[in-house]
Amino acid sequence: MLDKKEIVNKRTIDESAKPIIEKAIDENLETVWDRLEAQQPQCGYGQLGMCCNRCAMGPCRIDPFEETGPKRGVCGADANLISARNLLDDLLVGAAAHSDHGREVIEVLLKTARRQAQGYEITDTEKLRSLAQEFEIDTSKSDNEIAEELALKLFEEFGTIKNSITFAAKRAPEKNIELWKKLNIFPRSVDREIVEAAHRIHMGVDSSYDNILIHALRTSLSDGWGGSMMATEISDVLFGTPTPCSSYVNLACIKEDCVNILLHGHNPILSEMLVKASEEDDIKEMAVKVGSQGINLLGMCCTGNEVLMRRGIPIAGNMLLQELAIATGAIELMLIDYQCIFPSIAKTAKCYHTIVVSTSEKARFPDAKHIEFHPDHALDIARDIIKLAINNFSNRNPNRIKIPKEPIKMMAGFSVEAIKTALGGSVTPLLEAIKSGKIKGVVGIVGCNNPKIKHDFAHVNLTKELIKNNILVAETGCAAIACGKAGLLVPEAAELAGDGLKEIAKALGIPPVLHMGSCVDCSRILVLAGLLAKELGVSISDLPIGGAAPEWYSQKAVSIGSYFVASGVTTVLGLPLKIYGSSDVLNLLTKDLEKIIDAKFIIEPDPFIAADMLIKHIEAKRRKLGI
Repeated sequence: MLDKKEIVNKRTIDESAKPIIEKAIDENLETVWDRLEAQQPQCGYGQLGMCCNRCAMGPCRIDPFEETGPKRGVCGADANLISARNLLDDLLVGAAAHSDHGREVIEVLLKTARRQAQGYEITDTEKLRSLAQEFEIDTSKSDNEIAEELALKLFEEFGTIKNSITFAAKRAPEKNIELWKKLNIFPRSVDREIVEAAHRIHMGVDSSYDNILIHALRTSLSDGWGGSMMATEISDVLFGTPTPCSSYVNLACIKEDCVNILLHGHNPILSEMLVKASEEDDIKEMAVKVGSQGINLLGMCCTGNEVLMRRGIPIAGNMLLQELAIATGAIELMLIDYQCIFPSIAKTAKCYHTIVVSTSEKARFPDAKHIEFHPDHALDIARDIIKLAINNFSNRNPNRIKIPKEPIKMMAGFSVEAIKTALGGSVTPLLEAIKSGKIKGVVGIVGCNNPKIKHDFAHVNLTKELIKNNILVAETGCAAIACGKAGLLVPEAAELAGDGLKEIAKALGIPPVLHMGSCVDCSRILVLAGLLAKELGVSISDLPIGGAAPEWYSQKAVSIGSYFVASGVTTVLGLPLKIYGSSDVLNLLTKDLEKIIDAKFIIEPDPFIAADMLIKHIEAKRRKLGI
């Protein structure tokens, strides 16, 4: 039987989280780790992808190891088909989540252009006009006229008439586009690919596992080069394109003497308004009158990343810390929108004084107070929510407050534009550094946390191994937060890098690990890869680059990993896809796919072995390029 310290050390490497996990254990507070333990042993059929609940003739299951067991479901689907259907089902949900996020941001752009959105304005007019040129919009018009036309053209990217996603057609290297068209996976539109994916996995439609998986690649491309990219670009137009900024990260960012408001989820639309409202004099005065020293806004997960990289708002942690933040006893209000929010979070909050406020019509949570967000009076809604938090400050129980010490400093805000600016206006210096060998290559590390892997362990150790070997690391989402807490997102971390990467990082005054944003901002990594490939006149798959999702859990990560691979980026997953019940599907995705698109998935839970595999992959790409 493990003692409390052993349990805590088994769960996380985050020093700010450890005392709060101890506190949760002492207070008998159920957390994600407790629920995982209660689920053991988890369903083996589900883990292998061999459980099918797709129609009312089921559920069916296939045991790939038992010779006498059933080899087909009631409809006749075999292990290959069941596995492929399940994988596409996961992927289409992830692509829909990112793309629906993008649609909401575009809706706010349209309302802003029409002066129907309270508190919003077009912040980056230069980016607005640059995007307008990509969409062949007359830039001699006013900003609002351009924004309105751009929003309407972006909505067309979701439909079925255009039959081509603009960013894919204009930003991807020509060799990628040629291959996508040859394989018939060039994305036609966002909603079309997602809807067709859902159609294909209905019983009696697509019964060829490899045909299903080829469409999975097309669906993922509609996310990476479509929905996610639109979410990123229009968020930049509305709220500003990120530039490098300094802030702090971990649970120690919570302040005992302030009204603490935690912004959790993925959509920056309302959280940006909370930042604006919190700066108003009457709101500040109200906070002081209740005995606090002011309002302390904090981020959590990707909403946190959004306001971190644009506003310098401190970030309390990544996904697995959402319950622990409440358990500090010092969070007055948690504002949630959607994605990666535990359905039980409001139940957790009832153990303390914290109010959980849900805001999206598509995301209701039991026991949460629902204040529905609408952009036409967004600033008023933000003010009301902050006042709710301020009035809750007096309800704290001082005897139950425990806040870790010493927040960690970090840098964020490395958009593609910021990287180019740091390099003198183009990616050429980065290419020259790669050619010279000072930087061996680039790896994008992305994705969530999963309680099946020690919290942050794989993210941090994979990153350390790569930078030690002169590989520049670009990160988003929970991976970036993990490395921020580990002290890897500051210029001083260059001391941990190999000599070549260290020299360049020190010369530019940047970390060897670049925080590029939230999970939809994985599209920034695609843009950067596309620019490098175009500069060299090659395909993305020819570049010495790789991808990794060491602690992934969500369907969004399946889509991200797939659009990395479909774009030519070999990607390591720290947890297996649910495909191990089908040797044919497993072989296609981890071996044969490389013959088709010159990239594949690698499944490897050990971050040190994964690092070695990525290093060897990058060295092979360098040799092929003759550098």
